Amino acid sequence: MPKRSRKKRPDFNELAADIVDQATDEEPEDDQAKEQEVELTENGKNAAAVALGRLGGLKGGVVRAKRLTKKQRSDAARKAAHARWAKNKPKDD
Repeated sequence: MPKRSRKKRPDFNELAADIVDQATDEEPEDDQAKEQEVELTENGKNAAAVALGRLGGLKGGVVRAKRLTKKQRSDAARKAAHARWAKNKPKDD
């Protein structure tokens, strides 16, 4: 059985670009150099992403509760209560 390579082959466009770069003696552009500088927080996270996540997190539960009907809210609360009680329920041996 032939050995299989674990490397993913580049698609035809990438292969063609590599061939053209080699033929014209141009150095390929570094993808990381193209990226804009990203402001990081002290723990290394993207500050913009943290701010967006916080905005969504602050209003998430309130908005979801407003969209649910009274019966849906009641069913969700009942399901959560059952899950909490089931976690603490002693097992019968």
